Amino acid sequence: MTHRTDKAHRADKTHRADEAPGIRIVRRRYAAICALLWLPPGLGLASMVLLLGERGMSLAAIAGLFAAHSLTVAALELPTGGLSDVLGRRPVLATAGALNMVACCLVGLGTTVWVLAVGMVLMGMSRALASGSAEAWYVDTVQASAGPDAELRTGLARGGTATSAALAAGLLLGGALPWLLGAGTGLGAGLSEATSGVVLPLSVPLLLGAAVRIVLVVYVLAVLREPPRPRVTLRSVLRGVPVTVLDGLRLGGRDALVRRLMLSAAAAGGALGVVELLIPGRTVEVTGASGSGALAYAALACVGFVCCGVGSHLAPFTARVAGGGERAVLICLGTGVAGLLLLAVTASSTHLLAVTVAVTGFCVFYVGVGAVTPNQNDLLHRRVSSAGRATALSVQSLALQLVGALTGLVVGAMRPGPLPWFLTSAVLLAGALLWARRGEERVAQVTTTRSASTVE
Repeated sequence: MTHRTDKAHRADKTHRADEAPGIRIVRRRYAAICALLWLPPGLGLASMVLLLGERGMSLAAIAGLFAAHSLTVAALELPTGGLSDVLGRRPVLATAGALNMVACCLVGLGTTVWVLAVGMVLMGMSRALASGSAEAWYVDTVQASAGPDAELRTGLARGGTATSAALAAGLLLGGALPWLLGAGTGLGAGLSEATSGVVLPLSVPLLLGAAVRIVLVVYVLAVLREPPRPRVTLRSVLRGVPVTVLDGLRLGGRDALVRRLMLSAAAAGGALGVVELLIPGRTVEVTGASGSGALAYAALACVGFVCCGVGSHLAPFTARVAGGGERAVLICLGTGVAGLLLLAVTASSTHLLAVTVAVTGFCVFYVGVGAVTPNQNDLLHRRVSSAGRATALSVQSLALQLVGALTGLVVGAMRPGPLPWFLTSAVLLAGALLWARRGEERVAQVTTTRSASTVE
């Protein structure tokens, strides 16, 4: 009876917090930040490789530039997460926006490999700084307003939906703008001539992304308000960041639930890496030409972002139907496995029915992956404190990226066909099976321990 009363009290408290106007404002601001953060990458997704090629970069040079970006993100992921936990979310997000604005201008206007390399490194620094900071701000603000039991999943889901929508819109706009400027209007040629070839039609999406970053910086400085944070000095930052990073790394070792979260996120990262690696070649195989295959992939990628957003929107519903966050993670990862299996069984066929089944599998996979992230992060935020929240998100992101790269290398060395898809399905299934056994007793025990520690 006592357990039922406590549970009802928590549910009533969560419901009241959910109805508070302040919480709704925080959710809207978090969704707006997510959209402003991810619209510029979407704008550059369709045009960046083509722009670098127009600048005279070889395929090897382009690969090197993207490697510089990826290595910068990987190297700075944890230190910047610690910086966000020590210094605060607002200044880190504003700095990330400013750096990315400069990076977009350098990549959009640069004509030499060194300028482009600096732009890609700055873009990687910005990506690392922004990683987890907006989400950490949202959770900190909601919990400061409504208490540690406040409902988080709805806001996280809306942020995920806004991210996917921004990527999809950016991809469409970034692909359409160069075509419109060069489709007989004369605007593209006039622009290039007026700027002596510095601004090309393919540069416009990146320059538009720089303008969006200015809006992001202004928005962050104008509306983001953080809960009170201890005053910091340069010495405290230099001393606190390494300590925070080490605490974040140790967290997965001493907390079984956090360890499962990191492992399942890594499994999802491996699956995403393989899908992004194999689907472009599959579209070329189906269409019969590289040009039409690239166009089909752009359309399919846009559909994938939309499906991911739909899945994220459905995350709270999934948790309610499943009876909890852990079961929701199991169901969502299982949905992703089902999508991969549909891609596996159609991997050797170009018949219309097989292609239809494959597209269905692609959509099912992205719905599952979109729905799993808010449920995973809801569990994570209830196990970490504000002092290490951005670092924990950075550890999760790093695990996702590293396993995605490793899985891509393994699958890239295999012959095309069903086997790479079945292998990837097995990896994601292993991540799902981590959640086959629920852990409410352990959750309650850790929550009680943390509460007692707080009182002391």
